[in-house]
Amino acid sequence: MNDLLLNGTIGDLSNAIRARKVSIREIAAFYVARIGAVDRAGIKLNAVRELAPDIEREAVRLDEEFAAGRPRGPLHGIPVLLKDNIMTADGLRASAGVAALADFKPMREATIVKRLRAAGALVLGKTNLTEFADYVSDVMPSGFSGAGGRVKNPLTGEEYGRGLGSSVGSAASVAASLAPFAIGSETQNSIQSPALASSIVGFKPSTGLVSRAGIIPLVPSQDSPGPLARTVEDLVLVLSAIAGADTADTLGLECLHDIPAQLEPLPPRQIRVGIPRRAMADRPDFVDAMAAFHAAIDELRKSGVTIVDPCDLPAAEQLQDVRSSVFRTEFKAAIDAFLIENESPCGIDSLQSLIAWNERHPDAIPYGQSLLLAAQATGGLQDRQYRLDRRRDIYLARRAGIDAATKLGDVDVLMTPMAAAAKCTGKAGAPALAIPIGKGADGAPFGVTLYAPRGKDIKLLQIGLTLFSILGERIKVTLC
Repeated sequence: MNDLLLNGTIGDLSNAIRARKVSIREIAAFYVARIGAVDRAGIKLNAVRELAPDIEREAVRLDEEFAAGRPRGPLHGIPVLLKDNIMTADGLRASAGVAALADFKPMREATIVKRLRAAGALVLGKTNLTEFADYVSDVMPSGFSGAGGRVKNPLTGEEYGRGLGSSVGSAASVAASLAPFAIGSETQNSIQSPALASSIVGFKPSTGLVSRAGIIPLVPSQDSPGPLARTVEDLVLVLSAIAGADTADTLGLECLHDIPAQLEPLPPRQIRVGIPRRAMADRPDFVDAMAAFHAAIDELRKSGVTIVDPCDLPAAEQLQDVRSSVFRTEFKAAIDAFLIENESPCGIDSLQSLIAWNERHPDAIPYGQSLLLAAQATGGLQDRQYRLDRRRDIYLARRAGIDAATKLGDVDVLMTPMAAAAKCTGKAGAPALAIPIGKGADGAPFGVTLYAPRGKDIKLLQIGLTLFSILGERIKVTLC
């Protein structure tokens, strides 16, 4: 049973619950104990911010509902951990890692949490994240926050380094089997990089496919919550529960489809994969990973997948070099609005008041707050430069980026090493699927990211199911 709970998929756990081999209460108790042994003690990952109140009572309720023949949905009884920028109404705090907001207990619940509960998921608690989704200082390491401290990677026992995204607590939790799946969020890089650095799968949906209502914002035009798990099949199950239009999220009204709980993998011979080289795969920072990347390409060819190599983005170089005001401008507007809407949590009513709080508590910001100061200096969403930058971002990332490459190469998806395309997928609002495939020449975890034009989530997942079966490597977790 321990191996099932450590390494089983969501489907495996659901089957065990249906067969009465294990109760939901026993499952919950196992993960709570493991968090105590691995996260709080032992190697002290510090991935989990806090546990939810009344876990046992909720697990018993889910057991009773199941016994009465009233399963809520495909995730009935499956524990989940939530990134600490996602609001719940059960007494859990939502700090976004910010020391000044460390005691903020929301009165409302994010749409994504409501949908998870409706599908039967059991909320275990919150995960630590890089403070404000990595938008405090341009030298702050990933996994650090003034409210939560520093997160360790369970694969290495070391702290996550700079540039590895903000959903590190969620990724570390899944990699260490502190929960079968977790929810993270990505604006640009924050699901892809932590997933690959932790040798698990992660999916960043098209912006708007999953509601952002009730999630502390970073850049609303790019923000997207998404799942991290052990297999692509698990990602699909979770997405089937959380995707869909939401009147509380105006961008979500653009969502044109739901995700079915089961998707059929595409046959390899029906799949065409493009390899963007310029300013993507062929970069100095991937030199240690290129042998593994080329081996993956060869394996796909042998399996019958058509590889178009190169399949470059026309605007690849421009996109990598672009410096945009979008992040800092939208962040100030969004966080100011969020703080007012939530009645000035912990006495913080604006970005300016947060900056002032940090100045009074310098120990909370050991890496400074350069990005917060830059955001405070912006001129608002009607600023001409911001509007020009946003239009340019969309043009370079979509029309002259992902959309152009897939059309010119006549391919279904694009594939790059690690999170090489994160800047592009973020600005384009495009879906991205991270798949671990082994290690690079330096011994570090290595994987690839598949991505497609915005709105092509289902096709990307169908291809991801196939490519994960060919390339994917699942880590074996043991008790410690």
